[in-house]
Amino acid sequence: MITCDIKDISLATRGKRRIEWAAREMPVLRSIAKRFEKEKPLKGYRIAACLHVTTETANLIEALKAGGADVALCASNPLSTQDDVAASLVRFSKVPVFAIKGEDNKTYYRHIVQALSVPPDITMDDGADLVSTLHTTRKNLLADILGGTEETTTGVIRLRAMAEKGVLGYPIIAVNDAYTKYLFDNRYGTGQSTIDGIMRATNRLLAGCVFVVCGYGWCGKGISMRAKGMGARVVVTESNPLRALEATMDGFDVMPIRDASRIGDIFVTATGDVNVISKDCFSSMKDGAILCNAGHFNVEISIEALKKMAKSRRVVRDYVEEFTLRNGRKLYLLAEGRLVNLASAEGHPSAVMDMSFANQALCVEYIVKHSSTLEKKVYPVPDAIDRNIALLKLRAMGITIDALTKEQKRYLESWEMGT
Repeated sequence: MITCDIKDISLATRGKRRIEWAAREMPVLRSIAKRFEKEKPLKGYRIAACLHVTTETANLIEALKAGGADVALCASNPLSTQDDVAASLVRFSKVPVFAIKGEDNKTYYRHIVQALSVPPDITMDDGADLVSTLHTTRKNLLADILGGTEETTTGVIRLRAMAEKGVLGYPIIAVNDAYTKYLFDNRYGTGQSTIDGIMRATNRLLAGCVFVVCGYGWCGKGISMRAKGMGARVVVTESNPLRALEATMDGFDVMPIRDASRIGDIFVTATGDVNVISKDCFSSMKDGAILCNAGHFNVEISIEALKKMAKSRRVVRDYVEEFTLRNGRKLYLLAEGRLVNLASAEGHPSAVMDMSFANQALCVEYIVKHSSTLEKKVYPVPDAIDRNIALLKLRAMGITIDALTKEQKRYLESWEMGT
């Protein structure tokens, strides 16, 4: 029997069908898995993965197993697990999975510890909770870890802070910062899946509404673009002057959150910081305003302040909680302030996760090959991996591109040639 903690093993067949459906849109990862099957570059290595347990993640796990790795998986968010996928991985792929959609925080961290029960050689994280656990309560395992990968912006921020303070115990590759990750996953993936999550939860019409996006990083750019495409009037809030200027040049209204709070119908946070929408904002919001978060942790909306301000609370739809304030106005919080695209929808489309998880697979292979030369710091994805994934994706899409001639290469490498 495989050690696991999942909701219901009887969901496995449904999960398997959905995993296979996702695989159709993941040709790059599929090609890597085929090579891994032949070469077995990960044979004998143990990987502890803390990721959103979705159909796309399942295909990544299958690729790692094809390469010979032993993998244990836990969730990187209490609400992002797809229970049928977890069941399928346990039943058909014999992967120890510790994840249940809706698990409380105590269970969430217990599952992380369970995924570490077989000491890993490599870690794979999304948000750095697994890495944080290793550095606090499982320090004894650090010495044997060769390296790790990190999937998301929030995790990379945490890891860089650890590296700067000299406490990072092993090298980690910032998968999030690969061009083939953030330009597509963060922008197109988060953009589409966040709108999907909002619409599934609320069934509201976006056309004509005032849609406030807090943060104009790559995720915020994608959300803004998609909301505009649905006919919403998009307002961006920012603290970074360069990003604020970019949002303005992209045609969006830019203003402080306190001003936006008075006019917004739907609010989405995507900053990676705490208390972006605070008590003062709640006080000035319209009756019926909708609040949700697309950042990794549920800290961007001041939920505790909202609870204290409310005279009553009730769940009115799946993933929609109504807060009635003392003045009678009602505010609606989606998905407990957690990742709305994964809590009330299915996360990013498979086609975009194809590139993100191709990065994960190839970076794990890179760590195995180069661990002896890596220092305890955060590394970028090697340029060769990034470019190779882009070429593989283009090839899968039936797109060919130009190649530089020798003359063109010489010109780009020279400084003598001018007009």
